[in-house]
Amino acid sequence: MIKKQLFLVLVGFYSIIFAAKCYAQADISLATHWYNRANYNPASIARPDYLYLFSNIQKQWLGVEGSPAVFNVQASMLNYNMHSAFGISLVSDQLGLTKFINPMLTYAYRMSNNSDWSLSMGISAGIFSRSIDGSQFEAGNQTDPSLFSNLESKTLPDANFGLEYQSSHFVLGLSTTHLFSIGKPDNIFLNSSHLYSYAIYKNTNAEILNYNAGLQVINGGNLTIIEGNASVRFKQATGLTTGPREIFDIGLSYRSSKQLILLLGFNITSNLRIGYAYDQSFSVGYSANSTHEIMLEYRIPSKIASYCNCKSEGDWYF
Repeated sequence: MIKKQLFLVLVGFYSIIFAAKCYAQADISLATHWYNRANYNPASIARPDYLYLFSNIQKQWLGVEGSPAVFNVQASMLNYNMHSAFGISLVSDQLGLTKFINPMLTYAYRMSNNSDWSLSMGISAGIFSRSIDGSQFEAGNQTDPSLFSNLESKTLPDANFGLEYQSSHFVLGLSTTHLFSIGKPDNIFLNSSHLYSYAIYKNTNAEILNYNAGLQVINGGNLTIIEGNASVRFKQATGLTTGPREIFDIGLSYRSSKQLILLLGFNITSNLRIGYAYDQSFSVGYSANSTHEIMLEYRIPSKIASYCNCKSEGDWYF
């Protein structure tokens, strides 16, 4: 029965995806997405044990006037008895003369609460609002009919859909963003639909360290980006029945768009983490301008979610 349901879901999912066309506006690219995938896969919020709070701030291409500045905040929690997770998020981005905000509500259904594996399906729904301040244009040809000199804005419905499978050692995901963009003609206010697929291997058996490795493929129209990631999470013995606790981590990511990313994380307490990402581009024209990102994770133990999928309370889940 479970296999039949999964087959039908996958068929429907691919039917939606391959109806998509090519558009101009791209998704935001956050270096710390390996820790929290909810921006592009709503199914990933179906993680038990905690009320989960996440926030990060990114300043891209430091030194370039008008370069992107991204703010992202999320909250989610799984109700184990209902097999359901609920979340809320807000993303904002300022890029030169343009600005957007993207508030979303998220629901994920955890199809299996098996202690060895789980399969979740999720959807996010909200709005995508973009504005362009035309009064700041400095055009060489002021008579160009495509230019405008006032503030233009547009608000559209927005939705994401995804699937995620988790076992004790693997995470597999498939998702698509901006469903309402599929089949729409290209324009400057529309964010294009992107397809995400990823696989993560994680090992949390050792007493001294945890480690993981992941591969992600993103497709947005004619552009495909492949990203690889590997990280190590060092642990400290506590002498308690809860087991050792992760204390800090270091990781590296590389994107086929010629970007190398250094990831650092520090566990302030067993439930509070802070992270930093340094993103260096090797593309022509951007090699002198790096991107910096700061991340904050906080989890509050939940009595509603009475199930744990990790061997130690000191291990941060994926």
